[in-house]
Amino acid sequence: NGKTPRLLRPLKERAPQTMGALVSERRQQRAQTIASVMKSITTFAVFGLAAMLILGEIGIELGPIIASAGIVGVAIGFGAQNLVKDFLSGVFMMLEDQYGVGDIVDLGPATGTIESVGLRVTTLRDVNGTVWYVRNGEINRVGNSSQGFAVAVVDTPLAYSVDIEAATQVLGRAATEASTTEPLSDDVLEPPEVLGVDKVTPENITVRLTVKVRAGRQWAVQRALRARIMIALEEAGIEPPLARYGGQ
Repeated sequence: NGKTPRLLRPLKERAPQTMGALVSERRQQRAQTIASVMKSITTFAVFGLAAMLILGEIGIELGPIIASAGIVGVAIGFGAQNLVKDFLSGVFMMLEDQYGVGDIVDLGPATGTIESVGLRVTTLRDVNGTVWYVRNGEINRVGNSSQGFAVAVVDTPLAYSVDIEAATQVLGRAATEASTTEPLSDDVLEPPEVLGVDKVTPENITVRLTVKVRAGRQWAVQRALRARIMIALEEAGIEPPLARYGGQ
């Protein structure tokens, strides 16, 4: 009948509505990752079976080959420890859902968007378009920017002559208006929060603003908010930093 069980209703009421879309998107990414790994396994199995059938058709006895394969396998095993390590690391990565196809990750050796996950190698493309092939066994840490949610951080430098309280109000209004207007409203999960003065240097004062957004969308939101904030500050007549050194 489509009704939620009474026992689960409190959980549903407390859960944010946006999490349903996030979970669905994560499931899709996980399905793509499993499909990528299964494709690698299937390719290996099909080619191996095809090779055995071809040898059988041309009259080559498979019995001695299979018997000798055990001995050769032991010998190869000692020299293929890295291969086994890569394979096991890839299996555990998939089971633990550390990252998947489409995730934006920092793997240490490279940072970018995951394009495919294989039994031995993970392929990702960085912001410059370079494709990186990283062995699964060489991945010691994973920084995933595409799981659950992200936080867009916007630091705005202000001159010392500026009224910080007034500038903070302008920042908050500009960020709130931008985040409730399309297309940013589709990516923002919670209202922006002005944290206040974050840094003081001889050149300027930096005010920090944060906003919770959809995973992987923090950079786009940061760029859009910076543009809106600059326009709002200019309209409010708030002096930018270092303006006094430009002859003003």
